Amino acid sequence: MKNIISLSVALIISVSSFPQQQSNWQNYADMKSVKDIAATSTGIWSAAQGGAYFYNTSDSIFNTYSKSDGLNGTELTAIGIDNYNKIWFGSASGLIDVYDPQANSFRSILDIYNSDKTSKKINDITISGDTIYVATDFGISLIDSKSYLFYDTYFKFGSFTSNIKVNNILFTNLIYASTESGVVIQKAEATNLSAPESWNVFDQASGLPTGGSNVIGFYSSTLIAGTNSGLYSFNGSTWQQYLNLTGIKIIDLLSIGNTLYILSPSKIYSYDGTNLSEVWTTSSQPAKLSYHQSAGLIVATKLGIYVNDNFIYPNGPAANQFPNMTVDREGNLWSASGKDVTGVGVYKYNRSEWEIYDVQHYPELFTNAYYSIFSSSDNSIYAGSWGQGFSKITNNGITRFHSGNTGMIGIPNNLDFIVITGFAEDSKGNIWVLNLNAADSKSLYVFTSDSMYSFRNPLEQHSGFTEVENLVIDQYGTKWYTMGNEGSLGLFYFNEKGTYEDPTDDVYGYITTNKGLTSNAIYSLAIDRRGDLWVGTSLGVNIITNLNTVLTSSNPQIKITSAFSVRQQTINALVVDPLNQKWLGTNQGLFLLSTDGAQLLATLDTKNSPLLSDQIESLAIDEETGTVYVGTASGLTSFDTPSILPVETFNGLNIYPNPLVISDGNKLVTIDGLIRNTDIKIVTVSGKLIREFSSPGGRTAFWDGRDDDGNLVSSGVYIIIAFDQEGNSVETGKIAVLRE
Repeated sequence: MKNIISLSVALIISVSSFPQQQSNWQNYADMKSVKDIAATSTGIWSAAQGGAYFYNTSDSIFNTYSKSDGLNGTELTAIGIDNYNKIWFGSASGLIDVYDPQANSFRSILDIYNSDKTSKKINDITISGDTIYVATDFGISLIDSKSYLFYDTYFKFGSFTSNIKVNNILFTNLIYASTESGVVIQKAEATNLSAPESWNVFDQASGLPTGGSNVIGFYSSTLIAGTNSGLYSFNGSTWQQYLNLTGIKIIDLLSIGNTLYILSPSKIYSYDGTNLSEVWTTSSQPAKLSYHQSAGLIVATKLGIYVNDNFIYPNGPAANQFPNMTVDREGNLWSASGKDVTGVGVYKYNRSEWEIYDVQHYPELFTNAYYSIFSSSDNSIYAGSWGQGFSKITNNGITRFHSGNTGMIGIPNNLDFIVITGFAEDSKGNIWVLNLNAADSKSLYVFTSDSMYSFRNPLEQHSGFTEVENLVIDQYGTKWYTMGNEGSLGLFYFNEKGTYEDPTDDVYGYITTNKGLTSNAIYSLAIDRRGDLWVGTSLGVNIITNLNTVLTSSNPQIKITSAFSVRQQTINALVVDPLNQKWLGTNQGLFLLSTDGAQLLATLDTKNSPLLSDQIESLAIDEETGTVYVGTASGLTSFDTPSILPVETFNGLNIYPNPLVISDGNKLVTIDGLIRNTDIKIVTVSGKLIREFSSPGGRTAFWDGRDDDGNLVSSGVYIIIAFDQEGNSVETGKIAVLRE
């Protein structure tokens, strides 16, 4: 019986059924790390970490594809092009995505992804005729390229153990495969390839070294295999070393004409039948070879596609790490990248292109390990590093603040190693800074326009209380931040009452589960538009509503409530939108809560949206456009929402679409240009009231083309009247409605 992995019909993922309030989804990922490539007459297809892209060799234009385009795999590992010019992508998760360039559409095959196999990675895709040969971490699967149906899977080859990893497949009338145990070759007379005896297997007993085989191919009618210990050739029964590459790991082979190209982790060799030569030495961690008719030899590497002596890749962030993000006053997104060696600088996205701030381009940054970031009211960017203080980025240049020019003290075993974990701005425009694990216990600094002041943590005698992070400032000037490793010691508050050098009037304290927090492990903080403090913990979110109490009582009675709907979630990130709704980033996706947290308005995850990962690490919102940015473990996603800052005064209404063509009753009219808390009336030209409602509170409101009874209105011209709640400001506009 044939082994079919799961479903008889490949499942198709739909990416169209997202909540209506979220639109214009976009994914952004670093696609430099290319795992596989395939050349066509017009360009090069790449399977990359973060998505796929096509490079047009004639005009040097990149077309990128990610989950928001219908490509569901994120960590792509293999690629192939079938006889119908469809592009097949395999991924580490077992997902197979098929792109049809003619229809500009993707189809996702979930059989391997949904299987019960422990490791589902797709290592290679080979195509012959209408058959797609898929090498996986558990065997070989065959798919019909026209029907997308699996029609066989081979788990056992001869005496090799079941479910072995298959690295590479070659088909020339017979199936040849490189596996972690050695080489397997289909027997010529075999008809039932599911039977283990239908395969000849070759390992150390046949002359191959330990470690199996990475790649297999033919050169001048000779079957050769690349291993971890060199290149081997097959004489029909045994294997012998081939060429002088003893001890060298071979990861790919490519035969073009009379030339054999051999890829190792650091070199490309060429062999013309007589001479073996080194043609390229690299530290770019190459993965695969291919050949383009005009560009020549091309290489998939961790630094992009190597072609014509250059590394090429599409514009994007420098890495798929977004530990902390902010949006500046001009609508630019800024992101930190990480601590220690994981950091690659700071990224800036101007809504169309990415710019990378790193030591290579800006030596004055001194390090690439930037972990925290903040945008001030004067549009300066403050980037906190993991060990080198912080940098201020403005249009005039970059200024670094470190131990040498500030007197800041770093960690106990290296006083110059200054880790900055948070920034906040007070009502006077002063910038407050958190200094992690300061040896002198001065955890908090303020930088005014002309000076700098430091504040020693009054609880310094307690272990872990100098491990500070997540700084916010409330309307009373009180600074709130977390303490302990990942906030494990609760919430600290401090108010110097404007006297930077007089500690006698300072107010401070800390809040833990003893005072009502659901957990002492705190990962995020935010002050909402009502002045309440939202505290993201390992057990949901807490809301503190009477923040002034800490200033008026020596034993403040803190009012703490929680949002029931997310009580079991770890709140990694928290952002307040212009409508005072709360976006929560968790390990299980993104949650939207109502203004008071009582209602769960939306849940977004990888199953119902183009989010690249359910593990949300950071959030930011552009209040002028309503765009929400979601930093995940696999890259960045953005989408537009109707939550936009209202205008100060009416200056005309932008009403669209206009005319409104109603065919199925599902279209919405956007009314843009509203002041805060606008009331709206829709009337006929004769003055008859059709609909009355209030805006959500931001710049936009929506009308579904229905009257107050829920009926679709008739064709005609309607007047939209927008006014404040006192009736002092009024704006009007017209819309035409066409019923089909």
